Amino acid sequence: MTVKIEESWRKVLQSEFEKPYFQQLITFVRDEYAKGPVYPPGPQIFHAFDACPFDKVKVVILGQDPYHGRGQAHGLAFSVNPGVRTPPSLLNIFKELQSDLPGTPAPANGNLDRWAQQGVLLLNATLTVRESDAGSHQKKGWEQFTDAVIQKVAEQKQHVVFILWGAYAQKKGDFIDQRKHLILKAAHPSPFAADRGFFGSRPFSKTNAYLQEHGEQPIQW
Repeated sequence: MTVKIEESWRKVLQSEFEKPYFQQLITFVRDEYAKGPVYPPGPQIFHAFDACPFDKVKVVILGQDPYHGRGQAHGLAFSVNPGVRTPPSLLNIFKELQSDLPGTPAPANGNLDRWAQQGVLLLNATLTVRESDAGSHQKKGWEQFTDAVIQKVAEQKQHVVFILWGAYAQKKGDFIDQRKHLILKAAHPSPFAADRGFFGSRPFSKTNAYLQEHGEQPIQW
């Protein structure tokens, strides 16, 4: 099966694309797009991979579902298109960033492509969603695929920072070898949980310190 995805990822994930579950998933997704609005737009389903090639991955931030409102999702976890109102979870991420790294310029918008281009894989567990129907594409195969993505990164690379916010992301990262990588866990940045351990967790400075310790360029958050 030919999947339109960045070349280094295609090589790493080719065996996954050939598995029966993935072929069933693609059939399901195609049918969903044919029925009505599904996000992100089809060409952006694998945007997280296209924006951050496998060879450049230094940090992985795990999300759960794409945003399900019109014009929001564009294939990067937590990110929204320029001109779109910044969602509450992302506002809290930016608030922690300003607290963690004082002097960091306030982001002009909620688009996180600038992070991805520096080696931050912004990966949702589920890569598509029906409009106004959160979780509608869960348990259709995406989770198995993104588990494989995390496993490939964890096994084939060293000294990657995995940022796991909330119980869902933390469970998804259970198998990551902490002897090879840095795992940063905290509460989810949503308004319902941020006060219970997200604020003050300092993921951005901790990530940069670890990267520099292992000879990598820090992220310009």
